Amino acid sequence: MAEDLNQQEPTAEEKAKFEQDVLKAAEEAMKMEAEANKADAQADAAEQPAESSAAAKAAAAEQPAESESTESAEDVLKAELAAANDRNLRLMAEFDNFRRRSAKEQLELIETANGKLLEKLSEVQDNFERAFASENKAKDLEAFEKGMQMIYNQFAKILTDAGLEQIDPTGAEFDPNCHEALMQQPSETVPEGHVVTVFQKGYKLKNKILKTAKVIVSSGK
Repeated sequence: MAEDLNQQEPTAEEKAKFEQDVLKAAEEAMKMEAEANKADAQADAAEQPAESSAAAKAAAAEQPAESESTESAEDVLKAELAAANDRNLRLMAEFDNFRRRSAKEQLELIETANGKLLEKLSEVQDNFERAFASENKAKDLEAFEKGMQMIYNQFAKILTDAGLEQIDPTGAEFDPNCHEALMQQPSETVPEGHVVTVFQKGYKLKNKILKTAKVIVSSGK
């Protein structure tokens, strides 16, 4: 029995050979694994250019679309700007025409109003000329004065109808807005700061002073 056991136990040489066979098998396995990894790496490297190429193509395909979109938006903005400028120019031209037309109409109104006033004043001039004509001269002063008074009343009515108002501030309190003080003088009857004498009457049209009245103001007693 002991002899059988001794026969079954491997010798040193057999152990060495077995170890070499295991190492060789391990080396071959590692080599095969390395080759497999290298193949996988090459396959991945081959796929990456394809993927990057596809991405580049997709980006290149998108770039023209984005460029076209940008150009389209710029064209729209340019068109809107041109339309706005055109409207602005039209409005400016219309406003200028309106301003010119309004100024012309206002001038025509003034000329028409002046024409009507001058037409009435020309009648006063005609009456003066008839009064001074040799064949119409009055034989006495009273008749002549009466004729002059009639012409004066006609003239005053024309001015009043046109809106002219005479300023006669006799006895009124001095107002520097309507009166021009020429001097001061004492007065027994007129209070201080009031008008004693009107040297020249003033005139106003509606509420606008055309000419201030020139007056003498009381300095009191």
